[in-house]
Amino acid sequence: MTVDLLILGAGWTSTFLIPLCKERNISFAATTTTGHDGTIAFKFDDQAADSSAYKHLPEAKHVLITFPIKGHGGSKKLVQFYQETHKTKPKYIQLGSTGIWQSAATRPGHTAADSTSAAQPTQTTWISRHSPYDTTDPRAIAEDELKQLGGCILNLSGLWGGSRQPRTFVDRIVKSKADAKEKKSLHMVHGQDVARAILAVMGAWPGPSRWMLTDGFVYDWWALMLGWGSSSAAAKAETDGDAHGEVLTWILELMQETGTKALPRSMETLGRCYDAIEFWQTFKITPVRARI
Repeated sequence: MTVDLLILGAGWTSTFLIPLCKERNISFAATTTTGHDGTIAFKFDDQAADSSAYKHLPEAKHVLITFPIKGHGGSKKLVQFYQETHKTKPKYIQLGSTGIWQSAATRPGHTAADSTSAAQPTQTTWISRHSPYDTTDPRAIAEDELKQLGGCILNLSGLWGGSRQPRTFVDRIVKSKADAKEKKSLHMVHGQDVARAILAVMGAWPGPSRWMLTDGFVYDWWALMLGWGSSSAAAKAETDGDAHGEVLTWILELMQETGTKALPRSMETLGRCYDAIEFWQTFKITPVRARI
């Protein structure tokens, strides 16, 4: 039996994708490293010497790779080993991250010397799928390799939905006023829209390509923190209750110190803004879970 979609790595994304496949009568199979909950046991090994691990995978029209492959050779090996053991020649989709478009100055450990690197180009305020990206990033290298083999790359912004609720991130990432000061733009996409995007690509195959996926919003971290308060306060069941926490004072002080009269701040102030509208226009769908 040939399935419409083989999901390699049934993790968080699959909690949205599998129900949508069932709803749309799209046949699928999924793997996990342990084979739990009716999945197929499979673990990708970029050092594998032969294709024996691929023999028990089903024939598929599309193969979705949800886990990151890094560096040279891994993507090529996965495609080669699958095709050695199967008759079908599927179309490959790789889930990636918009992190490859981060300008050099926003990367952890960046120094002034890094700014001269041609592989980490200086970005303008607006960044789209056509913008230069860090071609030395290990994930970008593997994604480019898959694209050369005919694959489609979906570079996802911050993921939310289900157990991942952005309002609970605040305490983890903002522990001081100095931390809050550094927070600028945030880009997100809901798991339901990721699932819909995957099926849209399957239904209107774009050929070898790279796409950026966000919900169409550029969020201002300051605006979010002022609205949510601390994570512990925001985790309450009622999301329309009072905001609490020291972060509220920090944001108001920062607004006064920077001359910010109201939130959200301008796109130019936020500095890195993703333009992902081309995906939604090309595949003729709209996000259904936009705005966190």
